[in-house]
Order: sequence, then C-alpha cells, then structure tokens
Amino acid sequence: MIPARYQASRFPAKLMQDLCGKPVIVRTYEAAVNTGLFDMVYVVTDSETIAKAIGEVGGKVIMSRNQHESGSDRIAEAILDMEVDIVINVQGDEPFIDKESLAKTIAVFKADDEKQIDLASLMTPISDWEEISNPNTVKVVVDNQNFALYFSRSPIPYPRDEKVTSTYYKHKGVYAFRKRALLDFQQLPMRPLEAKEKIEAIRFLEYGKKIKMVETHVTGIEIDTPEDLEHARRAWK
Repeated sequence: MIPARYQASRFPAKLMQDLCGKPVIVRTYEAAVNTGLFDMVYVVTDSETIAKAIGEVGGKVIMSRNQHESGSDRIAEAILDMEVDIVINVQGDEPFIDKESLAKTIAVFKADDEKQIDLASLMTPISDWEEISNPNTVKVVVDNQNFALYFSRSPIPYPRDEKVTSTYYKHKGVYAFRKRALLDFQQLPMRPLEAKEKIEAIRFLEYGKKIKMVETHVTGIEIDTPEDLEHARRAWK
C-alpha cells in the first residue's frame, strides 16, 4: 500500500513532480511492483490527479472516503474488508525503495512464530551531523534487540558525552504491519508526543505496540524538499 496525499506542507504536490519523465508517485509505484515481492500493490489516495496518473500506467488505486491525518490511517481504511495478513506501507516519496530492504522487513514476520511483533520498519546508519540535526530526518533509538524505543526529529541520542561512541539511525518511511495492529492504530486517538513531533510511528509506541527495526545500508532518497527532488533527478540519470 502506497499512501499518497496531494498536498504536503513542506513541498506541495511533490508526488506529482516530474522525476525524469514520470511523476514521483508513479516511479514509487513501479519500484514497488518491480520488486516482485507482493501479491498486490495499491496506491491509496484522496486525489483524482494522483489516481489518474497511476491509472495511466495500469496501476491499481483505492480512493479514500475520509480525511486522514497520516498514511497509516489512510491504509487502515483501505484494508478494512481485505483478507490480508501483513500490509507493507511504502511512502509515496520513496522512488528508490529497494527489494533487499523490503524483503528483510517481510522476513521479520516469517521468523515471529509467537506473533509478538506488531510492526516492522527500516533504519539506516547516518554519520553526517548536518543530516542528524536536520528536522526533516526522523531518527530512531533502539534497544539491544532492535525494538524501537523512540523516534524524533531532534538528534537522539543527545551527544552529552562526546567520548562515548554511538550510532545514529535514520528512520526510513517503510512499515510492515499486522492487519490487527493497523486497524487498532486507526481507532486510537493521537496523543501529544505524536502531535508534537508529527511522526505517526510514535502513536504505536505510546499505546504499547512493539516495533522491530531492521537495519539496512541502502539509503535511497526521500523527496521532502525541492532540493531532494533535484538530488533524485541527478541520481536517476
């Protein structure tokens, strides 16, 4: 499932921006399909413009009936009556998503015989302090089994003692959910931490859900700003 909202506060209409001949959302949809990992790939949107672009390449679209605060809420509505076990959420601004990282995320559930994991997501190590301190880069800290402890737009952990070595992780916008966890998410009201940080993964933590983080070294490019788009165009070429 690829949630796709036309409006975006930081970069309006970014999903319909041209990425070397096709809109960003079409590039993302095709990247997900081309992994060959999924029974079905849908774009879930409230935008007729986005729906038309996906339809023109033969893609499948689900139109949202309600207004939604987050991509997870949008997907929860879409899968309500579907017979599915695991749902993968790929952000619409991730045209460089790769098969290896997605396969690692899916493997979390294949190994979870006792079904204790509610969702899985991706993280990648980062070392550039400009990126670490950038509020557009969501960071995550984990425990010794790589379960998420917290997500933030601030640098976490804070480098109070610079002699202590610590790895910083960037949270990548890919989630794998058990259906029940996603439906629960839609029913749970947003709490202050999520509202303050504007990071939907925090809602799961605030309500005691277990998020398994999967490390990947494939960084890709998330398109949050016009500068990101120019970077993506250069990389695509």
